[in-house]
Amino acid sequence: MDIEPFELERFFDRFEHDADIMLAESGIESRSTAEFDTDPGELGYVIPTGGDPDLREQVAARYGRSGDEVLFTCGAQEANFTTFAALMGDHAVTVTPTYQSLSAVPDAFGEVTTVDLDPPAWSLDTDRVQDALRPETAVLVVNNPNNPTGRYLDEATMRELYDIAADNDTYLLCDEVYRLLAEEPLPPVASFGEYGISTSSVTKAHGLAGCRFGWVAGPEEVVDAAANWKDYTTISPSTFGQHVAKQALDREAEILAENRAQARDHRERVGAFLADHGMSWREPTGVNGFPTVPDGFETGREFCEAFVREESVLLAPGDGFGVPGRFRIGFGLASEELADGLARLDAFLERRA
Repeated sequence: MDIEPFELERFFDRFEHDADIMLAESGIESRSTAEFDTDPGELGYVIPTGGDPDLREQVAARYGRSGDEVLFTCGAQEANFTTFAALMGDHAVTVTPTYQSLSAVPDAFGEVTTVDLDPPAWSLDTDRVQDALRPETAVLVVNNPNNPTGRYLDEATMRELYDIAADNDTYLLCDEVYRLLAEEPLPPVASFGEYGISTSSVTKAHGLAGCRFGWVAGPEEVVDAAANWKDYTTISPSTFGQHVAKQALDREAEILAENRAQARDHRERVGAFLADHGMSWREPTGVNGFPTVPDGFETGREFCEAFVREESVLLAPGDGFGVPGRFRIGFGLASEELADGLARLDAFLERRA
């Protein structure tokens, strides 16, 4: 098994520790531990290791599934990894641009064919998805809403993708970590039928990245196979993470209302800023956007490196998603930090005008 370096994480590793502001943050602002009971009792393994059965039933209900069809993991990253390990045979199809692990991990197990979203609207030609499938394709992978573009494919498109996959005896895996930041979230893919798999977490929409708590929901045979791989990774989800995540899910309506309002306000502020500076994006769902590179720079990497060195503000270069002429901006951070980051970006661009 051979896996390529994670370009975005390597870029962040070079600059994130010393940067004043993380303007590439991919989730909503982190919530304070003061909101929660942080004492789970003994810090042993979660037993059973797939997660608390009552909480699994609670999470499963949103997918129209049983608790045996949900596995708790250490974040969505592990949910995706163990599911790919369980499913992969010779071939997968991944819709891109996307978070690198959604193509790199299946590629480490087999072969991946990518189908690109079409800019500037980042629309998807489902005929190209159909053409990319092979008889041996194990899984079709999509991230909806999409990271980095913020494109939210509509329900008709997602159900068409499901039908395309199911007709080919292929699973449709959807990473849905941003789904609940949408004003009107679509039904999750795991609710579509026997070939639907959803992965998610409390990281992006709930503001609980430090919990490292996520899940995979889907057919029991897939969940069981993913659990078999999980025995070789983290064994059980985080005891602390599960304890806090349960409280957050009990308060989900309140938390999501606050986070959606913040995302909406920040999206409008960033959109106006970009327009004022001659950059464009397709207005995103979630808390990430994928603007064009400002005038005077050839690539997103050139722009992001110059900006972080001069202003100590970190953005994400588009080549980390296979699109060199763009960069990812995250607007889920605290309002004061966002204002400071945009002010520094304004000063940086004015010096080059």
